[in-house]
Parts: sequence; structure tokens; C-alpha cells
Amino acid sequence: MSAKSQDTARDDVSGEVGNGLELMAIRLPVVLTFAGLIAGLTAGVLLSQVALPQWALDFVALIGRLWLNALQMTIIPLVAALLVLGLSQIVQAARAGAAARRFLLLVFGVLVAGGLFTVIVLPWLLSIWPIPPSASGFLAEVPAGEQAVPDILDFLASLIAPNILAAAVETSMLPLTLFFALFAIAMTRLPREQGERLLSFFHALANTMLVLIGWVLWVAPVGVLALAFGVGLRSGGGAFAALAHYIVVVSAMGAFILVLAYILAATLGGVSLGRFARAMLPAQAVAVSTQSSLASLPAMLDSASRLRLRSSTSEFVLPLAVAVFRSTSPAMNLAVALYVAALAGVEISLALAIAGILVALVISVGSVSLPGSISFVVSIGPIALAMGVPIEPLALLVAVEMLPDIMRTLANVTMNVAVTSAVDRHGE
Repeated sequence: MSAKSQDTARDDVSGEVGNGLELMAIRLPVVLTFAGLIAGLTAGVLLSQVALPQWALDFVALIGRLWLNALQMTIIPLVAALLVLGLSQIVQAARAGAAARRFLLLVFGVLVAGGLFTVIVLPWLLSIWPIPPSASGFLAEVPAGEQAVPDILDFLASLIAPNILAAAVETSMLPLTLFFALFAIAMTRLPREQGERLLSFFHALANTMLVLIGWVLWVAPVGVLALAFGVGLRSGGGAFAALAHYIVVVSAMGAFILVLAYILAATLGGVSLGRFARAMLPAQAVAVSTQSSLASLPAMLDSASRLRLRSSTSEFVLPLAVAVFRSTSPAMNLAVALYVAALAGVEISLALAIAGILVALVISVGSVSLPGSISFVVSIGPIALAMGVPIEPLALLVAVEMLPDIMRTLANVTMNVAVTSAVDRHGE
């Protein structure tokens, strides 16, 4: 890539990061939602031995159900819009030159490695450290029904939906995800004016849906409190132990990506472990304190400078990484879905595991730079639906996402710089 074309590509990518979805600055009531979870569980535990009137229990359950339904109704349109926008950025980046293509190849490798690691290791981890029995209280709202486990031929046949509207009605996420992925790629082949018009529509759709889901999440403290109250009644004090178990298990999958970042920097980036660790400390401190890869971008550029990476590489790759790369997404999002599957007794066949990985890879493109609460819903809901896993427990787990999100951001920021070192070492 010539210096001029790389500068142009860098400006385009920086524009995408700086002028992305206007609602990224929404301040969601994360602390209040977490407080609602604790208050609901505590109230449920304290009143579990009290004979409460049925009408009161039904009213609280209704509040929780309405909030859960409002959360679910935003998933498909928001995922569709973000997929089109995210994959359009990927295609644009791939055209930027050899450095961008090397970066995207590394991105794909890291995302696949994270997904495979979780699918293989998490079931083993749960076998030696089982989910506490008290966690069963999180499943009270899941409708009963026998799960049909597809064989490999049924799985392959389900990849293409003959009626995309029917697939949307049935929330068949795998064919929907593949359709919108292909739609986004096809859109890049249109004449420039038509492509920009369609892109503007999906940008407006995404922003509209983010306004809507922002409203839903603003009342999350009330909805989560109502759902948590029922869990506290059923599970007692063991609900707190169950949440702690969940946080540790999911964060452990993110820790794999963090360790992988150091390995990648040492092997492909040619940076010693000690030097990389020292250079990353300031950026990691910002990542932990802000829980935002975008806010950590200046600190990542500083870390790249400490590693003596070429500014032409770091100023191009790091904004691109913030725009299209979230290294922990497949690993940690699949971990949540598989955890709920184990909790619900859902058998994950090879076909379902493949479906989960495929959806996790594609969805990771559409969830970057979103606030943690929104990305949790957008990313994990489609994976769970594709694998036949109940999504009702996600409404409560979103309340504790602020804790695993520390690991998400820490690993993402570290991997971004590690990948940049690898691109720089093998650059022209």
C-alpha cells in the first residue's frame, strides 16, 4: 500500500470510529441495574418464608415479563442493522491494502481460536466445578418443552431459509445472520450512490433501535429487581453463589484471550513478554477504569509507541481494531450461552456448537463499540437462539455484566496492541 493510500484508509477508519453510531455515548444505569439485582435477590430471600398473596407475586412477575419481552423485541432489527454496518466496514477495510488484510486474517484467527477454546474447555470446566443447584431458580420463566437436537444434515439444511420473514418470526438466528451477512457483502457491489443510500438507511435503523433499547435498559433496574425477586424466592441465598460461579467461569474464557495476546505479541510480534507487559500497563489501567476500548484508544497508541511500533502502522491498525475487532466476543459470548444451556439441561450437539460459533463470529462484527449492556443483549441473544438455548436468564445476567466486562475490555485492549505488533513486524 502506498503512503498516500494508507493515509487515506487511515482517515476513513478514523472517521468510522469517530463518527460511528451517535448513541454510543449513552450512559446506561449499570450501577442501578446491579443494585436492582441485589435488592431483588435480597428481598426474595428475606420473604421466601413469608406467605405472600398470589396477586402480589403475579404482579411482580408481570413487571419482569413485560421488561423481558421489551428486551427481546429489539434483538432482530438491531442485529440486522449492526451486521450490515459492521460487515460493510470489514469489506472497506479489506480493500485498504496488505496491512489491513493481514490484520483481518489475524482477527479471524483469534476469534475462531476463542470460540473453539470455549466450546471445548467450558463443558470440561463445568464438569469439575459444577453449577450450584441454587442456580435453577433462574429458569422459572423458561417455558417447558422438549428440545429437538438436529443432526448434521438438518443443520446444513437450516442454513438457508426459504422465507426470510418466516425465519424472523420464528427467530431462526442462523439463517437470519447468514442472510444479512450476504446482504451486507452484496451491498458493497452496488453503484456507490445506491450503496450509500442503503447504508444510510441501516445507520438510521440502528440508531433508532439503539434509542429504543436505551429506553428499555433505562428501566432495567425495575425489570431486573422484579425478576430477581422471584429468583430470590425460589433459590434463597444460594442465588448469590450461583452468580459468583457464573462470573468466574465466563471471565475465565476471557482470560484465555488475554493470555493469547501475550503469546501472539511474543511469537508473531517479536516482542519479549516482559517488554510487552510493561508497555501495556498504562493502556490496561485505562481499560479497567473505563471499560471502553474506544476510550482506551489514546492509551493503546501510547503503548504502541513504547513498543517502538511504526506510527504509520499503529495509527492505522488500532482505530481499525476498535472499529471492527472485539477479540473476546466469541469466547465469552459462547461461554454465556453454553452456561445457560448447561443450567437448562440443553444438549449441545456438534451441529449446535458449530451454529453457535458461526453466529458468534459474525455477530462479533456488529457489537463493537457498543455499551456493555447493549452488546450483551445484541451478541448473546442471537447465539442462544441459534443453539436452542433459552434466553430468559440473560435478562438477569445482564445486571452483572459490568463485572465480566472488565475482563472483556482488558483482553480486547491487550489483544489490539498485540495484533498491531504482529502486523507491524510483517509489514512492508
